[in-house]
Amino acid sequence: MADVGGKALDSMDKLHGKSNFVNFAAYSWNIFRYIGDYLHLGGIITLLVSIVKNKSVAGISRTTQILYCMVFVTRYLDLFDHTQSLYLVVFKLTYITTSVITLVLFHQFDSTYERRHDTCNMTVIVAPCGVAAILLTNDYSLLEVLWTFSEFIEGFAMVPQYIFCYRERNNKDVGTSLYVVMLGGYRVFYALNWIYKKINMPRYSDIQSWIGGVVEIMFFMDFLNYRFTGNSMLRSMVLKVDTKINEISDKVELKVLGTTSRTERIETEGGEMRRRRKQDDGPMEDV
Repeated sequence: MADVGGKALDSMDKLHGKSNFVNFAAYSWNIFRYIGDYLHLGGIITLLVSIVKNKSVAGISRTTQILYCMVFVTRYLDLFDHTQSLYLVVFKLTYITTSVITLVLFHQFDSTYERRHDTCNMTVIVAPCGVAAILLTNDYSLLEVLWTFSEFIEGFAMVPQYIFCYRERNNKDVGTSLYVVMLGGYRVFYALNWIYKKINMPRYSDIQSWIGGVVEIMFFMDFLNYRFTGNSMLRSMVLKVDTKINEISDKVELKVLGTTSRTERIETEGGEMRRRRKQDDGPMEDV
């Protein structure tokens, strides 16, 4: 756990870099951070209300929810490391609790889960982020490595949801769309916060957060363009890459385990994907 002015830095505060403690405290709690935090919280509440109201997880990527649960659990282990403000404790416990509740709801409403659209391979995100965390961590303590890992993971956590939205072109659910917009807005305001910090504290640097932030904001802007105009600069490329990754994953699984999934992926016009049962299983059908 890093120290500033002899005081332990909280994992959320480390998003804003190292500096003189007085300046650090003054610049860390700015309007951009507060807006970002409450957009994040609002997005999570919107998601839960939408699921409970509709009694369905349709339109939502379970992979994204698993990744966010990993982010919160690995990042907020510092709750057991040092005393923190009530604001931070409440937010951290809320993030962890709601992420677990969301996964429980996925289990409860499993029959409504649209697996055919949730095609992003989670290993492709988790494995590189794990390696990057080990190579780029500032300190080889468990908490520091896990915090760095959470930073990389968060940058890509919404990618499966965007892929889901690219594939499910007809979903017009307001709750799901609002959730995605609020989570994207949260990252935009945190980026503004990083810029504010950099201007006021030139020595501030947080490459791990910046990399993930740029990736997520890029996807978010493209999502907004796609949702409101029907046009996308990334959709075709992303779906082709996603399909190719899944094909490679199937081949590796077949080579290593001697078997693969019971379905084959067939790319159709516009990068859409259908899943059909193999011919040796009888008539082919969409699932």
